[in-house]
This record gives sequence, C-alpha cells and structure tokens, in this order.
Amino acid sequence: MSTYKELTAQIETLQKQAAHARQSEIADAIADIKEKMKDYGITLADLGLAGGVKKASKAKEPVAAKYRDSESGSTWSGRGKPPRWIAGKDRDLYIIK
Repeated sequence: MSTYKELTAQIETLQKQAAHARQSEIADAIADIKEKMKDYGITLADLGLAGGVKKASKAKEPVAAKYRDSESGSTWSGRGKPPRWIAGKDRDLYIIK
C-alpha cells in the first residue's frame, strides 16, 4: 500500500504530465486549424471573429430633455423611471417646446 507522500508525489507528477500533454495537443490543434483555414481560404471574419478582437462600443449620446418642471427647473428625457415631479401627472403640461 502506498503512503500519503508517495500518492501526492504521483499526483504532482501526473498533473505535470497532463499539463504538458494538453499544451502539446493545443499546439497540434492550432496548427491543424491554421492549415485548414489556409487550404480552404477561410478568414476570421468567415468564422465570425473579425480579427479576434471585439470592437469598442460607441459611447451613447445623452438624450435631449423632453420635459421640464417649471417650479424646480428639473428636466427629464422621457426615458427610464419618471421623476416624482411628473409621475402620475399629465405629461403634456411639462413638454419643452
């Protein structure tokens, strides 16, 4: 029967072997994929990867105010949760013209 130290040493050795085998298989898979892409003229765009890097999304422009409270001067674009000063009231009274 093996001792705890022997078993942990075996585990460590097997983990190193598994990591090495994984890296080797990944390298082989990448080489195979590159070869097939070259043979068939496949591009990253064909795979939906467009260069492999996601483009930065455009910064959203702020929406112009659509409503104004004449008492406080507060404004609201009409998007999202309505502020207290307009909630439940006729919005036509607050439209900015």
